Amino acid sequence: MKRIGILTSGGDCQGLNAAIRGIGKALYCKLGQNVEIYGIHDGYLGLINGFYHKMSPENFSGILTLGGTILGTSRQPYKSIRATKQSSHDKVQCMKDTYHRMQLDCLIILGGNGTHKTANLLSEEGLNVITLPKTIDNDVWGTDMTFGFSSAVEIASHVIDCIHTTATSHGRVFIVETMGHKVGWLTLHAGIAGGADVILLPEFPYNIESVAEALERRNRAGKRFSILAVAEGAISGDEAKLSKKQFKAERQKMKYPSISYRLADEIGKMTGQEIRVTVPGHFQRGGSPCPYDRILATRFGAAAAKLVEEEKYGYMVALKNGSILPVPLHDVAGKLKNVPKNCELVRTAQEIGINFGCDFD
Repeated sequence: MKRIGILTSGGDCQGLNAAIRGIGKALYCKLGQNVEIYGIHDGYLGLINGFYHKMSPENFSGILTLGGTILGTSRQPYKSIRATKQSSHDKVQCMKDTYHRMQLDCLIILGGNGTHKTANLLSEEGLNVITLPKTIDNDVWGTDMTFGFSSAVEIASHVIDCIHTTATSHGRVFIVETMGHKVGWLTLHAGIAGGADVILLPEFPYNIESVAEALERRNRAGKRFSILAVAEGAISGDEAKLSKKQFKAERQKMKYPSISYRLADEIGKMTGQEIRVTVPGHFQRGGSPCPYDRILATRFGAAAAKLVEEEKYGYMVALKNGSILPVPLHDVAGKLKNVPKNCELVRTAQEIGINFGCDFD
């Protein structure tokens, strides 16, 4: 009898339930009555506190198209996962104690970058761990695609599509702020799919003069409106020169709700154009997963079940060149998959005249 625990950690996204379903159905198909599956509540918080329940085959039915996660989730910052001078509470030891008390043979963890750092730590501490990469940011190292990303791109692209009609009607400049604090894959894909004229990403610090000139150039060409797709983590060239401490202090002093509102104010003053801001926010990570994410999450779930059957632990299930492959967890943890300047998609955007607010030379 194999006893398997499943938890979902970090921000929610589309496809989590599809992946849980894929894991459960594949385990039951492979192991039949020789497997027991336990759902751990609210991510690592449930593992720390021992909150879980035994799942039945019925729990894995009817959830393929359901957004969010039936297990609940939470964020547990990696920096506070160990005992510190401020707290003697060692969360890692608590998680290990729960794992052993549950008599688990394996813990399957669905999550993004922070989740994988903690998962790798648990693996190094001797627990049998398998992970699945989920995030709308598509920034997990070692996989070409994470589930949740394509669904978020569809939503963000739809927002830009809708903004086009009102921007055209009123002859305005619209800024659409998409999620992405550290990486810009979502903004890049949605910006191109939605026909944005300017795309600003965290990886490429922008020059406000370059952005303003791009908009004025469109205005001179008789184009009455412009669309900017801006990642929430976009930074200016001057901000990029600051230390992390200085940058944090500057942003705390910023009088605007987000970077997009500051951009709107600056661009409006420089160009005299009317600027509007739209922030879809958590719409991007909600709702039903798109068909691509349902399929990808199912493939990941089935692959995780196969690793359980083979007792192959310490791996993340990944998509590489169209195939599902196991990637060593220690190769993934602590790494971000950023948008590189030589990215083919960035070059494509440049070739059709999209401005990134900076010089790539």
